[in-house]
Amino acid sequence: MPIARPSISPDPEPRGQDRARPGTLREHGPAGKPAASRQSLRGLDWFIFFLADVQTGFGPFIAVYLTTQKWTQAQIGLVLSIGGIVGLIGQMPGGAIIDAARSERRVAGFAVAAIGCSALAYAAWPIFPAVASAAILHAAASCVLGPAIAAISLGLVGPRGMAERLGRNARFASLGSGVAAAVMGTCGYLISSRAVFLVTFILAFPTLIALSRIREREIDIARAHGHADQEDREVARLSGLLGLLRQRALLVFALGVFLLQLANAAMLPLMAGLVTTKSSEWAPMLIAFCIVVPQAIVALTSPSVGAVAQQWGRRPMLMLGFAALAIRGALFAVVHDPYLLVAVQIFDGVTAAVFAVMIPLTVADVAFGSGHFNLAQGIVGTATGIGASLSTVMAGIVNDRFGSATAFTGLSGVALAGLVLIALVMPETGQRARKA
Repeated sequence: MPIARPSISPDPEPRGQDRARPGTLREHGPAGKPAASRQSLRGLDWFIFFLADVQTGFGPFIAVYLTTQKWTQAQIGLVLSIGGIVGLIGQMPGGAIIDAARSERRVAGFAVAAIGCSALAYAAWPIFPAVASAAILHAAASCVLGPAIAAISLGLVGPRGMAERLGRNARFASLGSGVAAAVMGTCGYLISSRAVFLVTFILAFPTLIALSRIREREIDIARAHGHADQEDREVARLSGLLGLLRQRALLVFALGVFLLQLANAAMLPLMAGLVTTKSSEWAPMLIAFCIVVPQAIVALTSPSVGAVAQQWGRRPMLMLGFAALAIRGALFAVVHDPYLLVAVQIFDGVTAAVFAVMIPLTVADVAFGSGHFNLAQGIVGTATGIGASLSTVMAGIVNDRFGSATAFTGLSGVALAGLVLIALVMPETGQRARKA
């Protein structure tokens, strides 16, 4: 989606309605680099909102839809596994593609179009070859969308505005997911489960319209890839890919994210099974509340997480997220009342709000100056996928052999291990962003 590049005044101060208003995120870069306009920042807000709508159409809705099409659980599991494997192995290539791209916005547009087509394939041809191909296409497109959003954000606001920008990103993603879940659930109930994927396809269009509102010329490509500005070279101590891979902070953080997912991914499924055995009649409503409560907390608190991280540093916020996760696991082990279990999900909201902001923010800190910001996201994304995959398997085995209390206690212990890792080994990375 090429956009004409009008001449830009070297004056970095905002002029007229086209520039960011006071208090709006903007990076005062070198002369000649346009500040992010209000239009571009709002366009990014709504792009994230509608993209969350589109992505919500997948997930549990796939299993419901394919079940209505007389698929066996083995076939459904195989399709979901295919998508999961592609999503796992595509994390680092997806980041590398964004680093190599000359236009992150264009790559994001192609990815959204691909996801829309995959949704249409689900609705039109619920046969195994078409559904498997759609799952692969969706997973591959998702591997580039996450890095693309972070890269566009960094290119628009720079490292100094990244913390607050990521807070806004998390807020709009959470709002989009909540609205989409309600809309698609209603469509599935009133019309059919197939309608969910038709709605997903339709939502791809406002997503692309919102993306087009982001002005290409305002995205600093070098900055979006993690390069330092010329006057910030003394801050950037990395030297390309090899220097990035030698960064101790990146390796420690990737291990921390692995422990996060190892502790977190299985908690809600285990709790859902526990609620169902105790109150099968009210289980769907209780599980819905367990999903909505954390989303609401993320929407309310994510911008504050970014602001606090900019003042206090990254490590205190990371420790807070791990502590909330450990408390949640410990409470799940001892609380048996289904309604109190919903209240415990408040801690899930704290963890989700913290890490929705802190994962891309910490990666941006670590990769600053390397030119491989998005590849670094892919490395951390791979750790995320491995941890989540192992979590459900291991927790399920422990739950079957030793009971749910032991499983939740074990997951809480893993979260404590992550807390100790961050407290004792992880260096503070926020200082580099403040200097940049």
